[in-house]
Amino acid sequence: LEFWGLRPGMVVVDLVPGGGYWTQIVAPYEARSGGRYIAGVADLANPKMTEAGRKNRAAFEARFADEKLYGRIGYVGFGRVSGPIAAPGTVDLVLTTREVHNWLNDGFVDKAFADVFAALKPGGVLAIEDHRADPRAPVKDVEDGYISTASVVAAAKKAGFRLDASSEINANVKDTKDHPFGVWTLPPSRQSTKDGKAPDPAFDHTKYDAIGESDRMTLRFRKPG
Repeated sequence: LEFWGLRPGMVVVDLVPGGGYWTQIVAPYEARSGGRYIAGVADLANPKMTEAGRKNRAAFEARFADEKLYGRIGYVGFGRVSGPIAAPGTVDLVLTTREVHNWLNDGFVDKAFADVFAALKPGGVLAIEDHRADPRAPVKDVEDGYISTASVVAAAKKAGFRLDASSEINANVKDTKDHPFGVWTLPPSRQSTKDGKAPDPAFDHTKYDAIGESDRMTLRFRKPG
């Protein structure tokens, strides 16, 4: 967060916060310093939104409903057909972790970056962490979860961003990136079968647990101005 430039009093949008790892840190921090945290979550206006997606969003909102602790969290729908994530030029920092590969796989990476660019103030920051395929080429449709740094940089630049800096804080040289169930073979997912199937109790996690979490790029982009 220091590398990305988080400061008191910022308006921060966290795109696809998952279980709320960053929510627990950033929301109270900004609430206590005059800033605001906004979660980009399941887009309820999407006619193709699943019931599971609706339930997950409701559970997330319930988990972080304590305004004394988290402040008044803002919520905005985010996805393939969602509208703006914020009024133009009103956001200081947009944070997204291990999600760009999904945007690419789901076919809306250009829209996502354009939405972020529009929402940020001039000089605002797009903070990205994702599973890094380098030095090998990514597999077709990034189905194993690993994405090339070059593809992320290219998508950001296409939207108008400039790469401000990169960090190796989330690097893991032990990650061989050739796991049977993609990046999800590694902790914390520890997948042992194909998607949708019950875990295999006979699967030996020892090798993958020893690797630890994935090798990740950590990038800071800035909107010119």
